[in-house]
Amino acid sequence: MRVKENIALEFDEFSKNYTQDMIACVPHYLALNQSFIKGLPKDFTPHHILDLGCGNGNVTALLLQYFPKAQYTLLDASPQMIELCQKQFKDYNIQYVTSYFKDFSFEEEAYDFVVAGFSIHHCESAEKQELFPKVYKALQKGGILSITDLMINKKHEDHPLLLKEWGTQVNHHFPDGEKWKWIM
Repeated sequence: MRVKENIALEFDEFSKNYTQDMIACVPHYLALNQSFIKGLPKDFTPHHILDLGCGNGNVTALLLQYFPKAQYTLLDASPQMIELCQKQFKDYNIQYVTSYFKDFSFEEEAYDFVVAGFSIHHCESAEKQELFPKVYKALQKGGILSITDLMINKKHEDHPLLLKEWGTQVNHHFPDGEKWKWIM
């Protein structure tokens, strides 16, 4: 798998088998997605949810089980990922936006729940420094930002162990080594 010139093109390609690839490539993928629900206050009932880097909608599909009446905004730079979501969620109150985070117009106090599953690590440090204040302003009072990811700071003592576990899993599912090379 060759690295594309930008993340949108890369994930247009990745969209073909997204869920299966994520399960095969990301240790604890399904458990990490469940963390979006497990950590919420018991009385939390969001009305407006923003899914940053929605991919094919795996996180939104989970959230819809708990918050079916909420209004959703799904944001992704990949038109193919947005198209997959549109097909999957045609019966729900969902707005779709094809955009990079840096180009998205975050409306102030628009969301009470913002989620980002396995997407923020694609941002460079400077982009994250621009993104988080925008997300903060987009949250309503008492709103929640929830991020899940596999990444650990490369200087963290557990980073080598994570890489070993991760590489073992990926190479088990993709023994030619190409997928692990692409991830690295």
